[in-house]
Amino acid sequence: MAATLFSTVPQATSSPILHRKPCNSCPTKCCHEIPGLNNNFPTDNSLSSFPEKVFDKSPQRAKPPRPRRIILVRHGQSQGNVDECVYTRVADPKVVLTEQGIAEAEECGWEMRRMIEEDGADDWKVYFYVSPYKRSLETLRNLAKAFERSRIAGVREEPRLREQDFGFRETLRSDIDIGRFQPPGEQSPNMNLVIVSHGLTLRVFLMRWYKWTVEQFEGLYNIGNGKMVVMERGYGGRYCLLMHHTREELKEFGLTDAMLIDQEWQKYAKPGELNYDCEITGPSYFTHFGDDQENMLVG
Repeated sequence: MAATLFSTVPQATSSPILHRKPCNSCPTKCCHEIPGLNNNFPTDNSLSSFPEKVFDKSPQRAKPPRPRRIILVRHGQSQGNVDECVYTRVADPKVVLTEQGIAEAEECGWEMRRMIEEDGADDWKVYFYVSPYKRSLETLRNLAKAFERSRIAGVREEPRLREQDFGFRETLRSDIDIGRFQPPGEQSPNMNLVIVSHGLTLRVFLMRWYKWTVEQFEGLYNIGNGKMVVMERGYGGRYCLLMHHTREELKEFGLTDAMLIDQEWQKYAKPGELNYDCEITGPSYFTHFGDDQENMLVG
């Protein structure tokens, strides 16, 4: 992967880069009466509008397979990336891509397709989540040129993916659990989720997914315009950055040695397991203790 995968300006809070304007820039199938669901829905609106919430709890119902990958894509170069004064004339959600940004999005789509086809699977598909900002939508439309309609399982415009709005992680995990993008009869472990959004939003997404600290987050660089970071299912079923990226690439992104050790664990761990030896959120807080203090605490 090229060295231009990530932006080259650190994102520490003391830097004005983090506070300036963002360095970001087939119809979906529904589940009406899905076999295996209880279709005698109650009249109360909390469930009748969302049939996926009412499950048949019989042991025969298999849990949908988890997607093979979660692919994070930063939008292509936007007018705001070239000239920040654009934001004084154009509302942030309406800032568009430059010609270079359009080309970056198209190349990202073909690179993504090549990566997926290397799996050798016949039944692969992609499902897109996209920020409603114009630069993200333009990126999606151009990168999707690499895929036939039959390969696109669906598209969901997600307002919580817009710049500086970070509540999306729980929505995605819920969608994975209920198999929203995997209709019965078409479920496959070769689904690829693609999230098209903004640089800061995607870094926060990774921070929350892997439970990185704020300090570790601030050491990260932005993904380059029209580039992608790949969270691929590891040998135990968890999503790991080291399944696709090299240690050198992740260090370039800003991952520390402790974060890389945790990614090695993620590569083999199963969903639901906890890394009790993780130095990211535990012992690293208490490195100022001497041996005597530690013994006192244990005693």
